[in-house]
Amino acid sequence: MEIYDAMSTLRAVRRIRPDPIPSDVLRRVLTAATWAPTGGNHQPWRMIAVQDAALKQGMEDLYRPHWNSYIPGYEAHLSAMSDAMALSSRKALESGTYLANHMHEAPVICVFCFDFAHITVTDAGLPRQSVVGGGSIYPAVQNLLLAARTEGLGCVLTTLLCIEEPGIKNLLEIPDEWHTAAFVPLGYPVLGGHGEITRRPLTEMAFSNTFGNPLDI
Repeated sequence: MEIYDAMSTLRAVRRIRPDPIPSDVLRRVLTAATWAPTGGNHQPWRMIAVQDAALKQGMEDLYRPHWNSYIPGYEAHLSAMSDAMALSSRKALESGTYLANHMHEAPVICVFCFDFAHITVTDAGLPRQSVVGGGSIYPAVQNLLLAARTEGLGCVLTTLLCIEEPGIKNLLEIPDEWHTAAFVPLGYPVLGGHGEITRRPLTEMAFSNTFGNPLDI
């Protein structure tokens, strides 16, 4: 698939069939993640491809209560939207609830872990939450998502299970010095899967020279 087509049709697919992913397809998708750039080429992340039924069920059991607690706030947010926006957002809510109740059915859940010892966190001393370390982790996640799109696999990035990091580390036997950054259920879509996406226009997202200055290209 042409790269721009892949990027412009990469949806969050939360309804995934339990059908197995062929080994060669899964290997290509996982390999794509390893091609991502990292600071100093240290690759301070690792993936766990969770396929064991009991482990996937354990992850769902940790995930579902947090999603359920998220729903009331989401519903309140919907009430303030226009009808058109609310319709789209309600579909996202429904698909999120489907994932919370069917995560164990995904043939693979990719868990991305990282080690702080090999990440240069240049914003650690600033008076705000640190985000820079993610620059050596999330490009690999995006590579995985784009590769999944190319292979016709449904996928979605979620970080909700990071709340349950102690439980996840115990469940998946993750060493103390490693931490969780992302979770990606993978599998073939139940419905249409990927397709047209809705995003803000470039003129709202990019500026020329200074923040807020209209883009001049």
